[in-house]
Amino acid sequence: MTFPTRRPARRRTGAGALAVLAPLALVLALAGCAGDGKRPVSDEPGEPTSAGTPTAAEDPTPTGEPSDAATDEPTDAPPEESAGAAVPLYFAGDAPRGTALFREFQRVDGDPLTEAARIIAGNGSPQDPDYRTLWPQMEIASVQATDGVLVVDIPTDAFTERPDGMSKRAARLALQQLVYTLQGVQQERVPVVIERSETEPSLFGLSTETPFTAGSPMKTLNLVNITAPAEGDSTTRDVLTVSGNANTFEASGPCRLLQDGQELTTVAYSTEGWAEDRLFPFQVDIPLDGVTGEVVVQCETDDPSGGAEGNGPAIDTRTITVG
Repeated sequence: MTFPTRRPARRRTGAGALAVLAPLALVLALAGCAGDGKRPVSDEPGEPTSAGTPTAAEDPTPTGEPSDAATDEPTDAPPEESAGAAVPLYFAGDAPRGTALFREFQRVDGDPLTEAARIIAGNGSPQDPDYRTLWPQMEIASVQATDGVLVVDIPTDAFTERPDGMSKRAARLALQQLVYTLQGVQQERVPVVIERSETEPSLFGLSTETPFTAGSPMKTLNLVNITAPAEGDSTTRDVLTVSGNANTFEASGPCRLLQDGQELTTVAYSTEGWAEDRLFPFQVDIPLDGVTGEVVVQCETDDPSGGAEGNGPAIDTRTITVG
């Protein structure tokens, strides 16, 4: 997929008018996780490592309650009046280097770990039409946090080998969808164990005898990801606050406001760093004076070559309604 500096606004019918989410407060340090130099980081997404060597470090809140402690990730919490639990879900999307993972939040009823895993395993869908899951539809019986690991029970004997059309890299990235999602829900970088009692210990052609840990963020995640606003949000305010995570050249990049393929305005965002194997939080205000109707918020990593070198900037977008 070619990644232009700008792309036309996406039309989306039937989107519910929701209030724009203010910066949330779930300590979900997924998109900005990295190895600490003492822990192995796989060269490919989803490569299993030993159970005692998770690939990322963070300062989790084990109880799952919002924390005021400073973290490397934005602290984003859903409105208190909303029902259900908000969970981070990692879906696949197109990136300059190929397929990468993007995060969005959804609300679920029931056990957050199990319900989040079921959505990733094809029993739900992303809100953003740019995203998709790499999983064929599979049954997830349960996910349990026990003895320092997250145990995923897949009761069927399906897909011990890769389905037709799934590459080995896609299989590894599919497993990373599950790992990043469950570790985010749990707010703890613990290994993920997949149990398959009715069949051989394999999933998508990958051995499940060894626990899975998070792969390198720079090789697994898209290098920019919008947290708020969410896809389909609406606002009547004069200023739109955009938050997200990024790793961009010299810690800065543009957020554009597009309408009908035309750029209305561009505001630069800044992060606290960039020369590390993780993503950093950012927040920027985009003025909405005189803007009405459907618009696209498009945040990018910086492309110092202007498209002359490399694959171009990483991009993430959200379509919202103003007015």
